[in-house]
Amino acid sequence: MANENENLSVWTSISFWRRSAAWVTGFAVVLLIWLTFDTMGQISMGTDADLKKAVAEKKELNRVPAPTVINYHIDYKMSKKRGHEVPVIGPKEPFFGKEWSPKEAAALLHLGKLTVQAKNCMDCHTLLGNGAYYAPDLTKAWLDPAWQKGGAMQAMTNTSTTEEAMVKFLQNPSQYPTHARMMPNLGITAKEAQGIVAFLKHMSSIDTNGFPRNFSKTVDQFKTGGTNAH
Repeated sequence: MANENENLSVWTSISFWRRSAAWVTGFAVVLLIWLTFDTMGQISMGTDADLKKAVAEKKELNRVPAPTVINYHIDYKMSKKRGHEVPVIGPKEPFFGKEWSPKEAAALLHLGKLTVQAKNCMDCHTLLGNGAYYAPDLTKAWLDPAWQKGGAMQAMTNTSTTEEAMVKFLQNPSQYPTHARMMPNLGITAKEAQGIVAFLKHMSSIDTNGFPRNFSKTVDQFKTGGTNAH
């Protein structure tokens, strides 16, 4: 009598598929563990010491800088090496007229994050790729020329700094029409508004691999007219 397994192909072997499944599962587990640790490293917030060293040595920052980045000038420029725009941290500049300590900056940023969540900002806006598209993307809102010196929002709110213009707008958005779909008055207090502005400035410093795409082209358009303010 012929051996039953004599003419069987490896592709029909149950033991082969069991071994293959075990190897694939093991590899996938190892890969997921590695990706988890790598991702945690990428999204972990840096320290004030890291920030100061990077600025002094003009090196790349942590992908998510320390809260004290609100004490620095932030720009967004094209990187030929990476092929997309990256945040560039410049010299120190006052934020609401002062330099914030690491503890103060962290507390203000925390307040801003909680307020953004409590007011459900993502029901209308997009933040770091999450949220809705009913209202403008806020990921790089701090860098919008409309809020900068000589911009439409500073003129409209009769203020002289980006942070002051944003605070005034956030407390009374209906007084400053910036878009066909008006932002409602959410009852934001002055302190909450400061926190939101700190959150927006910090978010603009995060290396998002060029997201949102073509932001600088949009900025160039606004320099010649129009606004993406709220």
